[in-house]
Amino acid sequence: MSEADFPGAASLLGALPPDPRASNAVGAGSFHAMWAELAPIGRHADSGGYRRYAWSGADADCRTWFQAQAEARGLTYETDRNGNQWAWLGDPLAGDAVVTGSHLDSVPDGGAFDGPLGVVSSFAALDELRRRGTEFSRPLAITNFGDEEGARFGLACVGSRLAAGQLTKEKAYELRDADGIGLPRAMEAAGYDPEAIGADPERLARIGAFVELHVEQGRALDLSGDRVGIASAIWPHGRWRFDFRGEANHAGTTRLVDRRDPMLTYAATVLAARTEAALAGAVATFGKISVEPNGVNAIPSLVRGWLDSRAADQATLDTVVTAIEKAARERADQDGIDLGIVRESFTPVVEFEHALRDEMNRILGGAVPVLGTGAGHDAGILSAAVPTAMLFVRNPTGVSHSPREFAAEDDCVAGVLALADVLEGLACR
Repeated sequence: MSEADFPGAASLLGALPPDPRASNAVGAGSFHAMWAELAPIGRHADSGGYRRYAWSGADADCRTWFQAQAEARGLTYETDRNGNQWAWLGDPLAGDAVVTGSHLDSVPDGGAFDGPLGVVSSFAALDELRRRGTEFSRPLAITNFGDEEGARFGLACVGSRLAAGQLTKEKAYELRDADGIGLPRAMEAAGYDPEAIGADPERLARIGAFVELHVEQGRALDLSGDRVGIASAIWPHGRWRFDFRGEANHAGTTRLVDRRDPMLTYAATVLAARTEAALAGAVATFGKISVEPNGVNAIPSLVRGWLDSRAADQATLDTVVTAIEKAARERADQDGIDLGIVRESFTPVVEFEHALRDEMNRILGGAVPVLGTGAGHDAGILSAAVPTAMLFVRNPTGVSHSPREFAAEDDCVAGVLALADVLEGLACR
C-alpha cells in the first residue's frame, strides 16, 4: 500500500502484514473490514478529504456505524447527555472501568486517520482480546467523543469539554457555525436534546483509566523507526480571534492613501505570527479567515482571522501570543484599523499520568518511545478528571489535517495489537 492509495476503501484490504502475531489476529482482520465500511463516509469526491462535521449528515452516518459495531459485538450501547457514544463490556455502573476510543469527526478536508484510527482500533483490539480468550476483571468501554475537531463551531473537544465541566451549558449555547446556526439547534435537528448537555461527573467517576490511540501528527516515530509510541504530554495551546475593522469602499475608485483596509493589517499580522513563532521555537497559524463584504471589487470592512498557537511550555506560548498581539495593534494603529482580540479557547499543558504511562510501557516491553505532541486530544481534556494516556501510531508523511495523512497497514495492525496488550494488562489485573 502506498500513500497515494489512501483514503480509498481498498487501501486496507490487502494481505495482512508480516507481523509475527498478525496472521492469527482477529483484531487485524476486523480492522480491515471496519475500515472499508467507514472509509467512504463523509469523503469529498473532489478533494479526497473528509468533511465529517458535528451534527451533520456525515456525522450521523458515523454515529450509526459506531452503534452498529457496538451492537454486533453484544456491547451495551448508550449516548450520554452531551452526545458522546459509549459501548460497554461489563457493568457500566461498576466503576474503575478501562475506557478507550477517540473521535470520528474531521477538520475540513481532513485525513482518514485522525480520530477514526483510534475508534476502529478499539473495536479491533476488543476482537483480538476475545480471540485470546481474555477474561476481564474490570468493565471495558469504547467511546466516540463528539465534535473533537471543532470544525463547525470553532471550539475543539466540545463533547469531552462538556463532560468534564470545562465548557458550561451557557457558553455552549453561544456557539455558532458559519451559517449562524447555534449548537442547540444543530443538536436538536440531529435528534439530540440540547437541554441535557452539561458536566457529567458521575459518568467520569466510573472511569479508572482512559487510553486513546491516535495517529501521530508529526514524524517522531518515523525518524526513530518505531511503529508505536506513548505520549508524554500535550503542549499548551489556544485559539484567538482577531477582528480587524476598517471601512468598506470601492476597490476601483478609492485612492490607496484614503483607504482603511483591514486586509493589510491582517496580512501584516500573519507575517508577524510566523516571525514570532520561529524566534521562540513555537508554532503559530492563521488558518481560518472571514471577510465582509467579501467582494472582489470591494475594500473589506471586516477581516476576522483565527490564530492557533502552541508551544512546549506556557511561558513560551505567552511570549509568542503577546508579541503577535503587540504587532497587530501597532499595525492597526498605523492603518487606522480598529482591532478586537478574543481568546476563544485555551488548554494548558497536559502531563499524562506518569504511573499509567509507565505501566503501559511495562506492558509493552519497556522499549516504547515516549514523546510529546503539539496536538490537542480528548485524552488531554479528560486528564483533569481521570487518569489518561495515549498511544501513537507512526505516520511516515508527518502530515495531518490533510488527505495526505497516512499510516501503513503493518503499523495500523501493530497499533491494534499494542492497544489490545495495554487493555489486557489494565483490565485483567
